[in-house]
Amino acid sequence: MKIAVLPGDGIGTEIVAEAVKVLRALGLKFEMEEALVGGTAYDAHGHPLPQSTLKLAQQADAILFGAVGDWKYDQLDRPLRPEQAILGLRKNLGLFANFRPAICYEQLVGASSLKPELVSGLDILIIRELTGDIYFGQPRGRRSAPDGAFAGAEEAFDTMRYTRPEIERIAHVAFQAARKRTKKVTSVDKANVLETFQLWKDVVTEVHAQYPDVELQHMYVDNAAMQLVKAPKSFDVIVTGNMFGDILSDEASMLTGSIGMLPSASLNSDNRGLYEPSHGSAPDIAGKGVANPLATILSAAMMLRFSLNQAEAADRIEAAVKKVLAQGLRTPDIYGEGTTRVGTREMGEAVVRALE
Repeated sequence: MKIAVLPGDGIGTEIVAEAVKVLRALGLKFEMEEALVGGTAYDAHGHPLPQSTLKLAQQADAILFGAVGDWKYDQLDRPLRPEQAILGLRKNLGLFANFRPAICYEQLVGASSLKPELVSGLDILIIRELTGDIYFGQPRGRRSAPDGAFAGAEEAFDTMRYTRPEIERIAHVAFQAARKRTKKVTSVDKANVLETFQLWKDVVTEVHAQYPDVELQHMYVDNAAMQLVKAPKSFDVIVTGNMFGDILSDEASMLTGSIGMLPSASLNSDNRGLYEPSHGSAPDIAGKGVANPLATILSAAMMLRFSLNQAEAADRIEAAVKKVLAQGLRTPDIYGEGTTRVGTREMGEAVVRALE
């Protein structure tokens, strides 16, 4: 089993190091190879996704990814910014299906910003289409406005677009995932004003005919954002486009107490995938040893389950995380009265001990 380890920038190096410790503690035979990505790759090679890193990712069975980005790179041309590395990996590897579970652990109910009765027992799976939509649509750019009331003024434009096959394949992923859960899918769109999402709604409805055992609900994205904080447990599987999924999954993360608890998996049609925490590189706390590594450790568990066919090992990691939380250990993002505050390294080592 070959794993490409891409720590990236900011806290990425710290949290990935702890996930690697946990993987090695399992006693399985992994071949792990590390490479630069993001800002660190730009500094060394002049590009956030060097060909050597891309080649490693293409040859690996799975990718363990940290995070990319730093304010000091904001003045670079967009194609050279660290964030382009993750977009490039998604595009080149065909990672079209993003799984973001939002689970509120019993021990962290009090850490959520919502009332305990709203989040206790929460278990949502957000499935985000990852390679289409406005993030990848062409044309895009900046120019002088050709017409209208502000003709001649500088304008910027991006193109939101989806094809039928792109929508069909992510809809199948959502319905198949729902069959393993409570058999309910909420498709989130903005069909009332966007042609792109009228097509989305039509295609999802057509695909649903192949899954009569699964309940389908359509919901506008603004209402979905409201319902996530009003009645989050009314959702099971949410499927939506790239931009809406980006926003809603971050909103859902705070229902669980901290985005530092949310893993994610980005898969292609062969179940090869990239596994990363849902949070970013957090350059403001990088090097301080306070970042929460649990989202990355749980991402490693998803990697074992989805790409490496090691479900038992994934269960062991998830059980170890629950045990550590039950012991009252907390990084600063989830710290509360009556718990023990620990750093990044201490949390990782605690998970390793719990495995044993």
